[in-house]
Amino acid sequence: MKKGFLVLFMMVLMLAACSSKTSEPGQESSSGSSSSGSESSGDTIKVGILHSLSGTMAISEVSLRDAELMAIEEINAAGGVLGKQIEPVVEDGASDWPTFAEKATKLLQQDKVATVFGGWTSASRKAMLPVFEQNNGLLWYPVQYEGMEDSPNIFYTGATTNQQIVPAVDWLLENVGKDFFLVGSDYVFPRTANQIINAQVKAKGGKVVAEEYTAMGHTDYNTIINKIKSAKPSVIFNTLNGDSNVAFFKQLSDAGITPEDIPVLSVSVAEEEIRGIGADVLEGHYAAWNYYQTTDTPENQKFVENYKKKYGDDRVTGDPIEAAYNAVYLWAAAVEKAGSVEVDKVKEAADGIEFQAPGGLVKIDGETQHLYKTVRIGQVQADGQFKEVWNSGEPIKPDPYLKSYDWASGLGQK
Repeated sequence: MKKGFLVLFMMVLMLAACSSKTSEPGQESSSGSSSSGSESSGDTIKVGILHSLSGTMAISEVSLRDAELMAIEEINAAGGVLGKQIEPVVEDGASDWPTFAEKATKLLQQDKVATVFGGWTSASRKAMLPVFEQNNGLLWYPVQYEGMEDSPNIFYTGATTNQQIVPAVDWLLENVGKDFFLVGSDYVFPRTANQIINAQVKAKGGKVVAEEYTAMGHTDYNTIINKIKSAKPSVIFNTLNGDSNVAFFKQLSDAGITPEDIPVLSVSVAEEEIRGIGADVLEGHYAAWNYYQTTDTPENQKFVENYKKKYGDDRVTGDPIEAAYNAVYLWAAAVEKAGSVEVDKVKEAADGIEFQAPGGLVKIDGETQHLYKTVRIGQVQADGQFKEVWNSGEPIKPDPYLKSYDWASGLGQK
């Protein structure tokens, strides 16, 4: 990518005060000009932002919208992309997978956005995937997921399986225990993740003592908690999503199960979710991510400072927030390198682009359209922040089909 562009973006990260305005959070941008979906026209480049701003997933996704709007504001303050200002068009997926597909279609066909930043659950991504492939649109998906996918029309800026779930299981087997109780929401991510966990735990000499699923938005976990008490596992591996986590952790605590008794490791509970659940309930439990608000880099210090200045001192950053923020910068860098917003040109230009993100260096792997990312395991502290207890030491090459793992045969490799 262009050296001057990278320098300019780094200056923005270090110096921008984030004082200018694009659109208010949650407000749909009005259109002053049109774009073709592959080329821009006029003085702006329209992009879509599509997250759940209502429903069970709003607890997690509202902050992703906020991070993307902040990145757009910073880039615009530094001169925009290709000399043009980025114009966000914000839509609400409403925690409903058909709505995500409907809104994605609107953004591509009616608003003619150059790209879309959006989604959280794999169900929302799976619903949007055929829309982007059929329209040759481009989605930047910012959340860790179960792997086993590499759409030519999606860039995945969250972790894939070998950058979160697999190292988390290895760490638990080595440091906590070998008997796993799996609990998750009933959709594609938890079920696929747990297939992987089952294979890995068995291959490493451990045991999955139970596997339980509940519908999205489920709030009564007493029956499952009784099963946990009976099974007496070493660890609970949690793939619940959305506000079900609030009910699960509070009822687990009310039942007298502490992290000292049976620790929980989560892969969808970050600082924003801790804020909603309560640090007093989560203290001592674990999560596996690629970034924490406490990650010690100069870029992160400025990122956290700017985010709090823009949205309030009580707000927190977290892994999906950072991944959403990174996505905007990576897309902008690819557009600058390509000299165009045309999807095929942007995809070709994106290969190998590096970004000194708040969580450390990330790089786009052109073959899979995933990122090289550093793996981190953290323990929740009394202040609602994570203490990092382990990291991979360097960014890990993405392996969404787990091709490098012998025990993963039969799990869906291409």
